[in-house]
Order: sequence, then C-alpha cells, then structure tokens
Amino acid sequence: MLGYMNQEALDHTLGSGQVTFFSRSRQRLWTKGETSGHRLRVREVRVDCDGDALLVRAQLEGPGCCHLGYRSCFFRRLTPAGEEVVAEREFDPERVYPDSERA
Repeated sequence: MLGYMNQEALDHTLGSGQVTFFSRSRQRLWTKGETSGHRLRVREVRVDCDGDALLVRAQLEGPGCCHLGYRSCFFRRLTPAGEEVVAEREFDPERVYPDSERA
C-alpha cells in the first residue's frame, strides 16, 4: 500500500514496530489494522537517496491490506484497453470495516 507519514508517524512506526501513517483526512495518526486487525509489522525501513521517500518492508498480519478486500491495494493493472483486476478479493470489506472507513 501507499501512505503518508509525517515525523510523528515515522517515530511511532520505528518505536512500536507497527506501520503507522498520518491520515490527512482525519488529521491524526493511524496505525494500519486499527479497525480490521490486519496489521503491518515492520521488517525494515529504507530511505531513498534524496531523503524524501521511505520504503517500509512489512509483514502483513491478516488476509489483506486493502480496505476493498484485496491483499494489496495494487490489485488493478492499467492496459491500453483499460483497467484489469489481477487479484482475487481475500475478505469481505463490509464485514470488516464500518461504512465510513470504506469511502
């Protein structure tokens, strides 16, 4: 998945071992799995050569990372003909997330 981290989210991620983002829509820290229980346990954090992007390698604890029910948020491929779904849904998001968190 792709997410936004500020310094506080990075510090929390490094300290807790659980991937934590800063939710710009909610204006607060958000640890992946708060609602679903599908957490991301940090394995390694890398920084790019410019120091402005992070790659967090994590172990998924649960059937999926995507709030739409897929293992990954990147379940669609773009082709000249359009979008193509290239993965199977792993869980029913309506059973895991309240309506407000699937929007």
